[in-house]
Amino acid sequence: MTTLFETNRLIIRNWIPEKDAESVFEMYSDPDVTRFIGGMIEESVESQRASLQEIIDRYAKLSKGTGFWAIVEKETGQIVGAVMLKQLPDTENNLTEDYEVGWHLRKSSWGKGYATEAGQAAINYGFNILKLPVIYAVTKPENHASISVTQRLNMVPIGRTNKYYGGIELKLFKLLPD
Repeated sequence: MTTLFETNRLIIRNWIPEKDAESVFEMYSDPDVTRFIGGMIEESVESQRASLQEIIDRYAKLSKGTGFWAIVEKETGQIVGAVMLKQLPDTENNLTEDYEVGWHLRKSSWGKGYATEAGQAAINYGFNILKLPVIYAVTKPENHASISVTQRLNMVPIGRTNKYYGGIELKLFKLLPD
């Protein structure tokens, strides 16, 4: 297990497909979790394991230190979600030079501050370790919970954009290093 960074309550680590696939499958098979992200539901734990391995392999090739990581609650050892710091894809799904922070949490972990805590840790990693000049976040306009997280992270709303993720309309937020 590779721990990338920690907070008071959380461990942010690389995924372990053979160990984590069931938790990931449970999280991403919940329609409430995938309502704003779409396309994440796999047919079985086995297909989730394969999908997770594909994601790991893709980030190993492209990542430049970025990724899509497990959020683990220290107290229980349970996966409570995922946090990402990665390049945003453009309308054709080609990677841009813009980096985003994002989060997905299992429903039982909503409202506990984990998204903000993991997001802040990912932002600190992006600015302090990767030396990124700016970090963005994108949300669907109706995703009020994620918009609230961007506000708690002191991200500045820029407006709406259609230049990422295949051209869908998203709210765009920006944060510069201190």
